[in-house]
Amino acid sequence: MLSKYIDNDLFSRYEFHNYGHAVEILHEAYPTEWAELQECLHNLTLTLSDLQKAGGNESPIPKKFDNALYPYGWREIRISGDLTVKKYPRQTAQRRGRFADEPYEIENIPGYIDGHNIDFLKNKVAFDLEWNSKDQTFDRDLLAMRTYYDCGLISVGVIVTRSEELNEIFKSLGILAKYGASTTWMGKLQSRLDSRRNGGCPILAIGIRKGCVIDYE
Repeated sequence: MLSKYIDNDLFSRYEFHNYGHAVEILHEAYPTEWAELQECLHNLTLTLSDLQKAGGNESPIPKKFDNALYPYGWREIRISGDLTVKKYPRQTAQRRGRFADEPYEIENIPGYIDGHNIDFLKNKVAFDLEWNSKDQTFDRDLLAMRTYYDCGLISVGVIVTRSEELNEIFKSLGILAKYGASTTWMGKLQSRLDSRRNGGCPILAIGIRKGCVIDYE
């Protein structure tokens, strides 16, 4: 029951979808980081003007998350890594399963992991915001979180995006075309999580609902 782990007054402003017991991990293992993320969600307010401004780097919405999380030490992170492969010979022809202490050959594969970035990282909690990008951006985000998780760098990921119900506001403003079906919104994220594109990485998906828009009636 999600209300056990999430502040009750957030449910009127956000939708939550829990994959791999992500919210339980946040609540039990990372209470400080989870409290900071919930405070960010509590304090987030959007206006009709915010929705009408240009997307991408020009949108004021990602900056609201920067301003809320950077003071707590959350930072955008990019990782790269090389793969070192060591080949150990069997000690003798007669002793199966017994190998030498030293490798006979070492091969280095540079850039085996490269270019994976996450909007915010603190301790072992990753956080990404996708407001209005091409929906393929979710594939990049989930691959990044999956890679971080497989490398032991994170234990859980959180992704915030738009809820479908915001379309009602977009229609009233005449800007629905700007927020098309092929952009990042909860339906596009859930379909990817349902098909386990996150691998083994637990993910909490959060959708921004109409309740966050303070001047919409």
